[in-house]
Amino acid sequence: MRGTRGTAAIVAAAVLVPGAGHAARAQAAARSDSAQGGPQLASRGTVVDYPPGRVPRLPRVRASAFVLADAGTGQVLAARDPHGWFRPASTLKVLTAVSLIPVLNPDATTVASHEAATVQPNDVGLITGRRYKIADLFRALLTISANDAAVALAQAAGSFRRGLQLMNAEAHDLQADDTVAKEPNGLDARGQHTSAYDEALIARRALAMPAFLKYDRTLAARFELKPRHWVTLVNQNLMLTDYPGDIGGKIGWTSRAGATYIGMARRHGVTLIVTLLHCPSLTEFTYATRLLNWGFAVHGKVRPVGTLVSPLPPGSAPAQKTHKAGSGGTGAAARPPGARPASASGTAARRPGARPAFPGGGLLAGPVAAGAGGGLVLVLAGAGLMLRRRRHSAAAAGRSRSGPLSG
Repeated sequence: MRGTRGTAAIVAAAVLVPGAGHAARAQAAARSDSAQGGPQLASRGTVVDYPPGRVPRLPRVRASAFVLADAGTGQVLAARDPHGWFRPASTLKVLTAVSLIPVLNPDATTVASHEAATVQPNDVGLITGRRYKIADLFRALLTISANDAAVALAQAAGSFRRGLQLMNAEAHDLQADDTVAKEPNGLDARGQHTSAYDEALIARRALAMPAFLKYDRTLAARFELKPRHWVTLVNQNLMLTDYPGDIGGKIGWTSRAGATYIGMARRHGVTLIVTLLHCPSLTEFTYATRLLNWGFAVHGKVRPVGTLVSPLPPGSAPAQKTHKAGSGGTGAAARPPGARPASASGTAARRPGARPAFPGGGLLAGPVAAGAGGGLVLVLAGAGLMLRRRRHSAAAAGRSRSGPLSG
């Protein structure tokens, strides 16, 4: 249903698909006008506010939830079920990165535990007992979505549990109250969920972190698994090379979560964030492109339907994540392979210093850190794009065979 002139268009509540789970339905039913970011964002349908006159209408997007927002002003341009609870899949790795980058020394090393080395699928191939550089693990995490690197990084924070505590504390600081992290790699876990709105808050934090952008924008790099044995990391985010103005993002997929995506793009001084949850397999780039194109076309023309809230002041006490009825999460998903580690094997030193400042317009409009070393990227970029396309096609075939994969 399209809005009338000068009024908001709120599409009737969409039917929540199985990826949402019973908890999402219970949570959505309990919403009130006090929804984070504004009352219109309490809707379970599509929300957009067209002004008088001719303005392009929202494109068709087959996603259970999405948010399109201006990263600089925080204005939400359009949304669908923005606070619905869904499985994040590997988009949760953005929260892993923004939580752990400030507390781990990138030049330090950590020992890969058995638990980290045996996580599958989508692993870089860590070997139990070998040391790996923290910076290399972050690069593997954000380029090829390495699930084993995520566990190693969480353990490097002191223990697996401590890594998760840092992630949930970061979500609290960002006021991402729909988010509960149970696995640092985003593999399906009971009680783990996020929302399209929360993922936009997390993406906004990522934009404020040059180190995150450097890792995330790496097109290709080499990773040393053991002495003189290297593997090539090729970034899975095709938008980096295929979408003009793209400055970073993260894809995700599990059989239960469907395709998920966080994307960021900048044109003419405007930076937009798009988040998508529970899309059909291999459609995330198509729908992200449609929403971003629409957002740049109507920027400054449509009225915002809400705002991205600012982080809490430093020192705010972490909230107890009790949530509403049904907080058991997004369904009875099986644990990923490998036992949950009890302690860290790493020796990565913590780096002192406060968390990065929340971005203002100047920072968001500034230059973005480059990706991998220039020579390596120039040599591998062409081959990398081909390899990424082949991997994405292979993933499509693998997904049809089911199993809790994550990309």
